[in-house]
Amino acid sequence: MSAPVSICLLRTSAIGDVTHVVPLVRTLQQAWPQTTLTWIVGKLERKLVGDLPGVEFITFDKSAGWAGMREVWRTLQGRRFDALLQMQVAMRSNLLSVGIRADRRIGYDRARAKDLHGLVVNERIPARSGEHVLDAIGSFCEPLGLKQTEVRWNIPVSDEARAWAAEQLPGDTPTLLVSPGSSHALRNWRPERYAATMDHAATRGWRVALVGGPSPAERALADTVLAACKLAPLDLTGKDTLKKLMALLGRAQLLLTPDSGPMHMANAAGTKVLGLHAASNPDRSGPYSDRRWCVDKYDEAARKYLHKPAADIPWGTKIEYPGVMDLIAVDEVIERFEAFAKS
Repeated sequence: MSAPVSICLLRTSAIGDVTHVVPLVRTLQQAWPQTTLTWIVGKLERKLVGDLPGVEFITFDKSAGWAGMREVWRTLQGRRFDALLQMQVAMRSNLLSVGIRADRRIGYDRARAKDLHGLVVNERIPARSGEHVLDAIGSFCEPLGLKQTEVRWNIPVSDEARAWAAEQLPGDTPTLLVSPGSSHALRNWRPERYAATMDHAATRGWRVALVGGPSPAERALADTVLAACKLAPLDLTGKDTLKKLMALLGRAQLLLTPDSGPMHMANAAGTKVLGLHAASNPDRSGPYSDRRWCVDKYDEAARKYLHKPAADIPWGTKIEYPGVMDLIAVDEVIERFEAFAKS
C-alpha cells in the first residue's frame, strides 16, 4: 500500500508503555520516512521521549481533566489524519480519542479492549494471546501493511545528562542501580530485602546506587531501604530526571527493580535487569530483550492467591495482593545477581 500522509499515535502513559511505543515509531519512520507522525503523550512521559527526531508531540495533561482533553482537541482543530493508532484502552484515552479526526481508527482486538474501546475504533490489531506488551503495541502497524521485525529504541540522551551521570558514577567500577519503587505499591519488595541484596553486592566489590523519583512516597521508601543497609550506598533518589536516569543506566551493568517504568527504561538503554516478578507476568511485562536475570514467582503467586496455575488464568492478570512479593526470597535474588556477575 502507499505510504499514509499522516498518522496519529495515542499512548499517553505510563513510562514503561511509552518506551514500548518507541520501536513502533522507528518501524514507521524506516518504512515511510515522509509520513508525518504525531504522538499524543502524557506530560511526564514527554520528558523521556519528547525529543525523538521526526515526531510531532502534543502533550496531554491528565491532571487537568476535561480541560486537558479540550486543549488537545483545540491543538488538533481542523486536522484529519489518515490513521489513528489508539494504543490505550483506558476510558480517559478512549474519550480523548473522540476528538481526534482520522479515516482509519485502529485499536485493540476485542479480547484486549475495554472501557468502550470498540466504540472509538473501526479497525483492530490481530487477536493474539501470550504477547509481550511491546509486541502488542508493535502490531499496530500490521493493519497498515507493515510488520515490526526489528526492535530499536535509540532514545536521545543529552551530553549534559551523560556528563552528570559520569560525575555520579565515575570510572568503570561495576555498578548496581536499585530502583525500589513501582507506581503499584503491591509490586514493591520489602525494604530490608533490598538492603540485604545491596549489602551483598557491595561486599562483592560492586558500586551500589539507589535511584528513584522526587515524590514523598519514593523518598520515604528510599529512606527505609537506606536505614536497613549496613553498607551505605550512593543515594541519588530524587536527584535525577528521566533523561539523567537514562544516562545513569547507560553507565550501570545491572538494575534491580520490581515491574516499573525504570525496568523498561533500562531495557531500552541496553542495561540488564534483575526484575522482581510475582504480582505480574515477566513474559508479558518484564524486560523485553533479556529476562534471564529476573526472579519469576508469578506461577507460584497464581497458585497461592488465585488457586490456579498461571497457564490457566487470563493473560495479563495482575496478582496484586498484600504479601505477594514476599514470595521472592533474598537468596533467590542474590543467586540471580551472582549468575549475572559471573556471566
